[in-house]
Amino acid sequence: MKESYVEKVKIEDSIVNGGDMADGEGDFDPSAPPPFKIGDIRAAIPKHCWVKDPWRSLSYVFRDVLFIFLLAAAAVYFNHWAFWLLYWVLQGTMFWAIFVLGHDCGHGSFSDNPMLNNIVGHILHSLILVPYHGWRISHRTHHQNHGNVENDESWVPIPEKIYKSLGAKTWILRFSLPLPMFAYPIYLWKRSPGKSGSHFSPYSNLFAPNERKAVLTSTACWTVMLLQLVYSAFLLGAAQVIKLYALPYLGFVMWIDIVTYLHHHGYEQKLPWYRGKEWSYLRGGLTTVDRDYGWINNIHHDIGTHVIHHLFPQIPHYHLVEATKAAKPVLGKYYREPKKSGPFPFHLLSNLLNSFREDHYVSDTGDIVYYQTDYRMNKLPTAF
Repeated sequence: MKESYVEKVKIEDSIVNGGDMADGEGDFDPSAPPPFKIGDIRAAIPKHCWVKDPWRSLSYVFRDVLFIFLLAAAAVYFNHWAFWLLYWVLQGTMFWAIFVLGHDCGHGSFSDNPMLNNIVGHILHSLILVPYHGWRISHRTHHQNHGNVENDESWVPIPEKIYKSLGAKTWILRFSLPLPMFAYPIYLWKRSPGKSGSHFSPYSNLFAPNERKAVLTSTACWTVMLLQLVYSAFLLGAAQVIKLYALPYLGFVMWIDIVTYLHHHGYEQKLPWYRGKEWSYLRGGLTTVDRDYGWINNIHHDIGTHVIHHLFPQIPHYHLVEATKAAKPVLGKYYREPKKSGPFPFHLLSNLLNSFREDHYVSDTGDIVYYQTDYRMNKLPTAF
């Protein structure tokens, strides 16, 4: 049955696009409703890909936390400027890795045990100053509304009217690289332009009344971690805490901003955003983009396999690659094969630069919109 369905999709895709799927030509419209349903994608994914193994998930936690402590011990032991430079890069990447594991806890893909998910999620996210439930709930909103201009939560396009009302200071902070790549802490406190609320306040409009207790718990855990850092600064000296924690934390912030941005922006072909009746969960999810990060794929738990993750966030990260491979024949041209990376994903820098030069705002009208360019923004200073 699966094979016959795949053949049916190929035939329909050829008709819609005016050509063969494999030739990459034709008049393919990425905004058009796909000739398949989300259930067809689900059926193509092997059943074992949905199974969550808590011991396997915990093994990744033990691996990452152990490596974090070994890196810190080595930095203190060698105490050489060259090793400190290497340490900041590696430790920032490891902070990002444990964020991804905490992110799996938030999705429930870590295990089938909600208590285990919440305990591990609180520990991992509090360690890197992320309010676990506050972020978990807003990230759930992002997944439920991906690709929706009005209701999405992460790196949402700015409507033209709001964009033109922003001052030069906000424009610089949002579009002048590398400044936007340090936006995550600000986003936690005050969200994106045009939106209000905080991930720390249980009374924020991000949360329902029955979620306030959970948000308060996460904010308390975040506060405890911050106080521990302040105490460590008195105990070890501020310089040591900055070297051991603050600078790697900035590396983590850059990772989360770059990766989350590139999963929804910067593809070679402009991708649609939706409003109103044109939006659906499937169409929004199909506008996400997979990315290849080279040797970092394994370190940050294959989070670059993002399309299937967005459609089915309950799939554990260690099954995403296999699930994506199984789903590609169904997705057809709606799946965009990521450009292969070398050992380091330097190729993604051009995608990032081009997007910040071109993707500034979307029209206030229309149910299918694409990013438009404000050419004045290209005169802004940039460090890249």
